[in-house]
Amino acid sequence: LGISGVDRILLDLGLSSDQLSDATRGFSFSSQGPLDLRFDVTQGQSAAEALALWSSQELEQAFAEFGEEPLARPLAEFLVKRRGAHPIRTGADLAAAVAECPAFRRQGPSDKNPATRVFQALRIAVNQELDHVQRGISSSCFEVLKTGGMLVVITFHSLEDRLVKNEFRRREHWENLTNKPVVGTPQEQRFNPRSRSAKLRAAIKRMV
Repeated sequence: LGISGVDRILLDLGLSSDQLSDATRGFSFSSQGPLDLRFDVTQGQSAAEALALWSSQELEQAFAEFGEEPLARPLAEFLVKRRGAHPIRTGADLAAAVAECPAFRRQGPSDKNPATRVFQALRIAVNQELDHVQRGISSSCFEVLKTGGMLVVITFHSLEDRLVKNEFRRREHWENLTNKPVVGTPQEQRFNPRSRSAKLRAAIKRMV
């Protein structure tokens, strides 16, 4: 295209609604399709394969690091113990297994599905999402953006937001425009519930 650089970049890190509603990907707690959770099914392991093959320590690390799940250890140990007799193949299987875990049962009922953090952790792990975001911002976007150009990033969970915030604090590379993230108005959040978790940050590329 003969483009030497760009003046503005917008990164929307939200998930595709089409993929979320695709029963063959296993994103839903009630999905009877295969528990895949990959955005590109030709790359890496599926979530079901990870649950079948990873050690208790590897699962615990994923649940704790990518899901910020406080019950990561007892859950990982429980899933490894039960997987021989009860393999997890679907989203519904995983949701049921988490609900069966004694550590979760002792917590009692909750407004949020107890498997929410677990699904997030597995999705981030099998897609290596945070690695892609880090490289995308600090390398790909930074290289193609002109000096004085603006990068705007919309994130949808705390791990992504923390990564973007820390990157924009690198003063040798960026002039941070958002000390606090921009969030949707109450009206927007009522109209579009998925916007409730959205946070926008922006920065200007410094001369290097």
